[in-house]
Amino acid sequence: MSERLAAPLSHEDQCIQSMPDASPAKWHLAHTTWFFERFVLAPRAGYRIFDPRFESIFNSYYLGLGTPFTRAERGLLTRPGVEDVMAYRRHVDDAMRDLLDDPKLFKLVELGLHHEQQHQELLLTDIKHAFSRNPLLPAYDPAGPLAMDVSSRLEWFEHCGGIAAIGHEGPGFSFDNERSRHDVMLRPFRLAARPVTCGDYLEFIADGGYARPEFWLSDGWALAQREDWQAPLYWLPGGRTIFTLHGARPLNPGEPVVHVSFYEAAAYAAWAGKRLPTEFEWEAVASEHPVKGNFLDPAQLHPRAARAEDGSRLFGDAWVWTRSSYDPYPGFRPFSGVASEYNGKFMVGQMVLRGGSCATPQDHIRPSYRNFFPPSARWQFSGIRLAEDA
Repeated sequence: MSERLAAPLSHEDQCIQSMPDASPAKWHLAHTTWFFERFVLAPRAGYRIFDPRFESIFNSYYLGLGTPFTRAERGLLTRPGVEDVMAYRRHVDDAMRDLLDDPKLFKLVELGLHHEQQHQELLLTDIKHAFSRNPLLPAYDPAGPLAMDVSSRLEWFEHCGGIAAIGHEGPGFSFDNERSRHDVMLRPFRLAARPVTCGDYLEFIADGGYARPEFWLSDGWALAQREDWQAPLYWLPGGRTIFTLHGARPLNPGEPVVHVSFYEAAAYAAWAGKRLPTEFEWEAVASEHPVKGNFLDPAQLHPRAARAEDGSRLFGDAWVWTRSSYDPYPGFRPFSGVASEYNGKFMVGQMVLRGGSCATPQDHIRPSYRNFFPPSARWQFSGIRLAEDA
């Protein structure tokens, strides 16, 4: 899938880095390859490292393995070229084929596959940001729906509260930040059955939402003023056209609003007289529903409007910000060995998002999955789901 997602991109497209938080598509392809080479293959006798110089430039943040190349300067890596990166992938893929049946390596290989799925989503969100900075507004894929929908009626899941079991349990893969499973006490609450839509959000804008500090957290208000936020990221001037991976298209009032920061999500919730859910409230409801929704499909890389036949719509379309900071669970233990730096070192200054998006592979998501970003982040497919006390 990674190479399929990169296929529509020119060599020039794959080299660009439009901001420090994003990475070039070519780098994503090489880094996920480096993960398998460094973590699985390199310790094995007889394996030939493809190019020792790749050790630092494709290491992301594993300081225990050396000093990584500066993240904000990955766009300077015009060499190795795309052809060299693809040769690197073939070299590692060939070596991995002989190890896939080794039960001693199963957990490490499984981690590598889920790690690559995370970077598949990042490849799409990062190239979307890069294309949005181009005055030509190029489309990653010119296809895509143009149907217009109105916002559906907002309905609610009722939860009686009480003790809820949170976190991953049982067979199947999970990241270390989803463990250990533990009990939390919830007060009775309601969770919106669909995300906030573009039509909903237009009402917030029309009512002066970006000009009324009473709805905003202090840090968010200062940032919104400093950067002159007037609408979600990728809404073009005038507020009726948005930039998507399918190019510029009319805003669809019925589709979930995306590319909002935590600050915007919290401000909208305050304006609506509601609040954001905690991650525990979201999981308590989501664990009672199947993981179905609008997930990664190269032909449909955009949220779609909710319809009656879609059911709960708790998963897919847009990650939803929660009111929970990204903290370790009771009994948290990081992955052992070389993967110990995977998640725990980021458990400060971040907010949790839940549910997956239209750029997330479906078999990557489960009710206990915890995504996390700083509250200012807007370039991910991040949206809003409301909650209220019952």
